[in-house]
Amino acid sequence: MQSELPVAGGIVSPKDQIRIVVGVLLVMSLAALDQTIVAPALPVIGSALGDVQYLTWIISIYFLTATAVTPLYGKLADINGRRVVLMVAVGIFVVGSIACGMSQTMFWLIIGRAIQGLGGGGLISLAQTVIADVVSPKDRGKYMVYISAIWASASIAGPVLGGVFAQHLHWSMIFWVNIPLAAFAVAMTWNTLKRLPIVHRPHKLDFLGAGLVMLATIAFLLACTWGGTTYPWGSPVIISLFAATCLISLIIARHLKVTPEAIIPLRVLSNPSVSYSTLCVFFSMAGYVGISVYSPLFFEMVYGADSSAAGLSLVAFMIGTVIGANVGGRYMSRVKSYKQLVLAGGAVGVVGMMILAMSTGLLPYYAVELLIFVFGAGIGIQFPVATISIQNAVEPADLGSATATLSFLRSLGSVFGVAALGSVLLSFSVVQSLGEGAHATTQMRTPEAMAAAAHAFSIVFYVAAGFIALGQSLFAFVVERPLRGRTQMSAQREVAVEP
Repeated sequence: MQSELPVAGGIVSPKDQIRIVVGVLLVMSLAALDQTIVAPALPVIGSALGDVQYLTWIISIYFLTATAVTPLYGKLADINGRRVVLMVAVGIFVVGSIACGMSQTMFWLIIGRAIQGLGGGGLISLAQTVIADVVSPKDRGKYMVYISAIWASASIAGPVLGGVFAQHLHWSMIFWVNIPLAAFAVAMTWNTLKRLPIVHRPHKLDFLGAGLVMLATIAFLLACTWGGTTYPWGSPVIISLFAATCLISLIIARHLKVTPEAIIPLRVLSNPSVSYSTLCVFFSMAGYVGISVYSPLFFEMVYGADSSAAGLSLVAFMIGTVIGANVGGRYMSRVKSYKQLVLAGGAVGVVGMMILAMSTGLLPYYAVELLIFVFGAGIGIQFPVATISIQNAVEPADLGSATATLSFLRSLGSVFGVAALGSVLLSFSVVQSLGEGAHATTQMRTPEAMAAAAHAFSIVFYVAAGFIALGQSLFAFVVERPLRGRTQMSAQREVAVEP
């Protein structure tokens, strides 16, 4: 039976814990849905708006802006309280959704997605921080059931809704649907978050660091987008962009050393459990998000599926992820070594993706679905375990910064993966035909076109498997620590009830 968590000025009872957790999970569902609903509509959006060479930016720019502001949200929440900052994030997310829904060109859609990311960057990290505030690491795995339920609903509904909206209604509906969902989330969480205990800590916001990260990532995205298409890979433009990426990265490294409260706190990253876990998540998300984004295109181009069917094809992938996350959350505190649990799941995921890469275009549809299910399940185990291991490795006062740093590198890995795998498809001229609506024509379904697409996607799958394998090898260096219980957690922090 769970005990009450003492805080200054009151207590958070088990009943209030559930109310708070369910409330913030509703907010998290906005971000969860937005990560899966867009991918099946990409071909239709490319056909409607043109400029398909920038199609991957619809995904990348969201993760880019979300990445840059995620650490800022963690510090803002420590300064002003979780509730106010979370509501601001929801508001910005809604403004971006409206801008996306009203877009008439690819340029304005990308701008809208950038605004959406500025809000979305706070949704997941703040929700995880709130859960960490009221639930001890030892008990936190039990709450993964609730998290899994939210991700299951969003992950299954997102691809289906995205495909149906794009094919039968209008692609803009994937953004308009956020408005009523956001209103419901705010109504459900406004009062419950008043019960939330907070840690008051003064912070300085590293806007310069956030700007440098965005500049470096934009240079990298442009190099991946233009390389092999608009300009040859060895052209001065592409070489200059990669050089700019490296130079700005060096400046960022210097900035992190001399800035007291840098966007990525080196004090937190100096903890081996945090540094290896976050690097693992970076590369794992590069492979995982890349596959989730481009799988609908794979089913449309290689198996001739329409937008609705392509959306449905992601359901097995997302169900596998949710099952894996549920297993990781439930059994993390029960197994002798949670690190081995992650490594075993990662190995299964890599094997599944390698089999798919070696037999792309040769397997029947159901076999492909089975393999991406296995891939999702294997990688899904890592998500709750990595998060809890990081939160367990730091002092309670650093929960916000540590969780925000994890979210930062998770988002940065997502940007990296979408750009890298998108660059492969652009180099093989797979995506360019979408601007003419070729995904719905006989031309795209010729054996020659499907074989060319299958070859390109096999490279994509090999690269994704490599990212996952690299991430798992890094997690092998994580130092396991006993999970803290509620008594230890309460004794280590001083909190005040938010007015």
